[in-house]
Formats: sequence, C-alpha cells, structure tokens
Amino acid sequence: MRIDRLELVNYRNYESLELEFSPEINVFIGENAQGKTNIMESLYVLSMAKSHRTSNDKELVRWDADYGKIKADVFRKYGKLPLEIILSKKGKKAKVNHLEQRRLSDYVGQLNVVMFAPEDLHLVKGSPQVRRRFIDMEIGQISPVYLHDLVTYQKLLKQRNHILKQHYGKQTINDVMFDVYTEQFIESAVKIIRKRYQFMELLQKWAEPIHHGISRGLEQLQIRYQPISGLKPEWTPAEMASFLEQKLAEVRKREIERGVTLVGPHRDELQFFVNGYDVQTYGSQGQQRTTALSLKLAEIELIKQEVGEAPVLLLDDVLSELDDYRQSHLLNTIKGSVQTFVTTTSVEGIQHETIQSARLFEVSNGTVKV
Repeated sequence: MRIDRLELVNYRNYESLELEFSPEINVFIGENAQGKTNIMESLYVLSMAKSHRTSNDKELVRWDADYGKIKADVFRKYGKLPLEIILSKKGKKAKVNHLEQRRLSDYVGQLNVVMFAPEDLHLVKGSPQVRRRFIDMEIGQISPVYLHDLVTYQKLLKQRNHILKQHYGKQTINDVMFDVYTEQFIESAVKIIRKRYQFMELLQKWAEPIHHGISRGLEQLQIRYQPISGLKPEWTPAEMASFLEQKLAEVRKREIERGVTLVGPHRDELQFFVNGYDVQTYGSQGQQRTTALSLKLAEIELIKQEVGEAPVLLLDDVLSELDDYRQSHLLNTIKGSVQTFVTTTSVEGIQHETIQSARLFEVSNGTVKV
C-alpha cells in the first residue's frame, strides 16, 4: 500500500498543505520545531485515528481554527482508497471512500503504518504501559475486532473500578452490578489475552531471525508475554476464565483497600530476552536498540503476511539515533519494498543509495518546498 497525496487543513502549524509523494522513499529535511514531525504525525493519525504524541485531539487543530482535516489518496492492491479524518470541537469523524464510518474501530486498518521514532527505542527499557500500548496498537491495525474488544474491556474496567472506589475502606462488596461487571470483565479479558498471545507468537516468528541477522548471528531474541494473572497460552477460554475468576477472588480484599482492579490485561507485561538474559535489565544500549529495531522490522513482515500487502513505514528522526551498521540494515531491508517517510535534520552522513534516490522535501517554519 502507499500514500500518493496528502492534504492538511488547519493541522498543527499547517494552515493549508498539499503534497504528492514518491511510492518509494520520501525525506523531510529541516531544523527541529519546523513541522517535520507534524507531517509524520498526520500520517499516523490518518492510519490509527489517534496521535502517538498526545491523547488530546484539540492539540492537533491549528491555533484559533474551528476544525482540522487530514485527507489522503491511499492506494491498495485493489485500487484507490480516499481517507479523511476531521477534527473539531464536536469530536472526530473518519471517512473511507467519502463515507463516514459509524465507529472508529471500523475505520482503523484501512491504512497500515509502522512508526519508528526515538521514543520507540524506549520500548524495551520503558514502562510496561509503553509495551502494552505497542501491543494494542499493532494488533488493532490487523484486527478491528480486537479494537472493539479492547474498548469494551476498558469500559468494564472503569465500571468495576468505580464500584471498588465506592466501597473503599469496607470489608466486602454487596452490589449485584459488581458481580455482573466482574463476570463480563473476565469474559472480555480472556479475549484480549488470547489475541495477545497469538500476536506475540507471530511477532516472535518474524523478530527472531531478523534480530539474529542484525546481531551478525551472535544473539537469539525471545519475546515473552506475561499476564499478571499467570494464565497459560495453551489453556482453553473456559480454563482461563475459571483461573481469572479465582485470582480476582483472591485479591478482592486488596482491591477494595486500594480501589482498583489488580488483575487483568491492563497490568500485563511484555519481556524481551537476548541469549536468555532480560534485555531491559541486563542488555546494553546497543542490544536494546537492536531489539527495538528487530520488533519494528518484524511488524512490517507480520502486517504484510496478515494483510497481504506491505504497510507504510514512518521513520521520524530515528536514523540519527542508529549507528551506521543498524542504519544500513534498516535501509537495506526497506529498499524497494515499503513506501517510507523519513524526517531528519540533514542527509549528510547518510550515504545509503536508498536515501540518495529519495524525493526530498525541505521544511521550514510550516512551509514545505519540494
């Protein structure tokens, strides 16, 4: 898949912008804080209907404007697909082929992107929340059902926590609705956990040989999904539900004391091991970066396998963060196979032919010159 044309109206620091792209490599060059990342972000929002930088959509709309718009012509293997996101005080509208979608979960998946930014280098050593978000966003791209299940789970979690807070300091909970929410919560949690296990298995399949190659055959990567409840991937849904019910009963008193749900996918962890050692704790910065790069390259292959065509790759100011060897490995991998967007302050020092043949865009103070 590829993006041929992008139109921005009142988006961040762009009042009006129209760009046409190369089907291969597009490089945005400029100093920091000029608007390069805003263009990258708009492509991400076009794909995921949400930003990777903020949860407040108001920040995406240009100062003093009533609305913002991202519009693009996307081409997939079956032809042209116009996509549009409109941001306003009334909320967010998403259109596919000029038709407004009833739910955002129906929209996500029309355009698949893999974003690699400096903050992704913290995927390994950052907080568990960062890794859970990574899992949820990537599964959501290839499985709209998962996004719907995730929204349902988060609503049930909120409702369950609300009742727990109401009973703060008490010994027990005498509330029929709490039992109803807990039963639905368990059912929803099992769906999320089973899908995460399936995704991790696929990611492992692609990431392991990629990591082995980048490390010149010296390192073996293992990805491990760790549910806080202790659920096993080989269990049936009924066995998982029964176990979760037991775990929630065991922590009930502590949940009332703290006013929050202590067991569930919202507290699960993702771990990475290189040659048997936990990379987060014992890995060097180089190993952590190789792991993050392997995951991103594995995402491309995974989406290609599941969707039937390659996603669009967004490299936001990340090339300068990689050494020459990892940089070359990344550029060799994407050469000729993935439409790629790159932001950088300079292409000097990047000798790779992929960059040399790219379409260049100069960004300065909210204006873009080709």
